Amino acid sequence: MLERLLPQPEDKIIQLMALLRDDPRPAKIDLGVGVYKDASGHTPVMRAVREAGRRLWDSETTKTYVALAGDPGFHAAMGRLVLGDAVPPARLAAAAAPGGTGALRIGFDLIHKTAPGATIWMSDPTWPNHPALASDLGLKTRDYRYFDSATGDVDFDGMLSDIGSIPDGDVLLLHGCCHNPTGANLTPAQWDKLADVLAARKLTVLIDIAYQGFGDGLEEDAYGTRLLAKRLPELLVAASCSKNFGVYRDRVGVLLAVIPEGTEHATVQANLAMLNRLNYSFPPDHGARLVQTVLNDTDLMAGWQAELEDVRLSMLGLRKQLADELRRLTNSDRFDFVARHRGMFSRLGLSPDQVARLRTDHAIYMVGDSRINIAGLNANSVPILARAIAAVI
Repeated sequence: MLERLLPQPEDKIIQLMALLRDDPRPAKIDLGVGVYKDASGHTPVMRAVREAGRRLWDSETTKTYVALAGDPGFHAAMGRLVLGDAVPPARLAAAAAPGGTGALRIGFDLIHKTAPGATIWMSDPTWPNHPALASDLGLKTRDYRYFDSATGDVDFDGMLSDIGSIPDGDVLLLHGCCHNPTGANLTPAQWDKLADVLAARKLTVLIDIAYQGFGDGLEEDAYGTRLLAKRLPELLVAASCSKNFGVYRDRVGVLLAVIPEGTEHATVQANLAMLNRLNYSFPPDHGARLVQTVLNDTDLMAGWQAELEDVRLSMLGLRKQLADELRRLTNSDRFDFVARHRGMFSRLGLSPDQVARLRTDHAIYMVGDSRINIAGLNANSVPILARAIAAVI
């Protein structure tokens, strides 16, 4: 049997990590992997999470299973964080999952179960794992226009035009904030207009929100997700805690399902639990318990929000510094969009050849489409990157 397996294409980011690891140059810069790093290049454990871990260590008396869908207390805490008071608890079902990817997998499984013939429409570009997950389940995918590479902004008119032609019954995948890989986000006014369009359509909307708090703030980054939760009869939301809580290796995510009026809550919840059972039985609980502890404690919550805000402002500062340096060195506004973007990522608009030259000539590592992780920079490496970009263009 195993001899019939076909070679699989290597993940581009994993391949980039291997090249970086094997590069002997001491001054190499890693802008590929999507993890937050502080000014020293370290990915720290957040203080509130560390304290939650101490409390959990002292109070936990068992490691037995929790529930197929995870702890209802975690569901409630994440519902408040992501959706606020947009929907009453009676209309919210949930399933804890191993990270945002696990939540997306359960969401795609649910789509495959209820609408196997539906096409999932994804932004052009989108996170590469989106189409990969859908394809693995045999779901069809198509793109809608999203990013204007000439301006570095959202092609909102093109986006609305394409969404207007999506057949009823299909699925629309949206990024809740901090678009990956471009960093170009919808404004509140654009979310308002999009909500008007979607309220008049018969589409299922799935929102991937993996970076809440990294863009304009915790509340601001949830604006579009909460608006659609209020305006649409149903909504699926895949939320990740990897970035904003820094619990990457603990794999903490949740799928939230906003249930249509008149639909039995118990039926939806039972189906989410069943999908968990088929994928990994019981979801991991340790990381989810840490997040739940932080969100349910006033002092820990305040400390976490303050630290998260420091992270956000640090990335905004790096964005402005890079945009200013590139403007000075290139004597143009070509890269001004970097300061307008939000979240960890921006796509610089460099050619594959220019990206390769940055790697070979300057020991600067980024994905081939020129997506960079802003959090991989610091105040000292920004001028180095800017000079290298100016040299290759």
